[in-house]
Amino acid sequence: MRKWYPVVVIAVAALASIALYPRLPERVAVHWDMHGVANGDAPRLGAAVFGPLVMLGLWALMRGLPAVDPRRENYAKMENAYSLMVNATLTLLLVIHLAVLAAALGVGISMARLVPALIGALFIVIGYAMPQARPNWFFGIRTPWTLSNDRVWQRTHRVGGHLFVACGLVSLLGVVLPHAIGVALLVIAALVASFGSIAFSYIAWKQETSE
Repeated sequence: MRKWYPVVVIAVAALASIALYPRLPERVAVHWDMHGVANGDAPRLGAAVFGPLVMLGLWALMRGLPAVDPRRENYAKMENAYSLMVNATLTLLLVIHLAVLAAALGVGISMARLVPALIGALFIVIGYAMPQARPNWFFGIRTPWTLSNDRVWQRTHRVGGHLFVACGLVSLLGVVLPHAIGVALLVIAALVASFGSIAFSYIAWKQETSE
């Protein structure tokens, strides 16, 4: 199922575009500001094909990266985690694509609530997958210190995993709070998780190299 999931998700996006295309208006909203107000649109053909094409291109890229990674042998050791990341990212794009189409048809969808919720959920998936990641050049917390020491990589991704799960939970909490507070929580949580992971990688490197 893992191998077929991306194909199914991309096919659903394409079929939704084909089925709904005749009902779409000539201009489709494709961008919203932080308050959920549409501030950018595109021709209906562009809106219909953009999502599936981005998903297809991203899937091809993420499946092709291991072949050019100098540490490609490690992908076999983290196949489940890497596939989970690929599938979660494609699922997020599918939901956004379907929401764009639904909004164009007049369905009341709050992008200001939906997108932060999806980002929060993705952060949780990232945090769950992180401890399973093995040293590589494309996926994970790649700092000079994690890439130079496998033990530092492992320690950093365990701590980073907890930070990103916490970031995701805080982001989901922000969805039910006043919008401005929710956005602020999302930004702050993402910064803490990201810079906290980077800072810890340096601390772990100092500890490992001083022994």
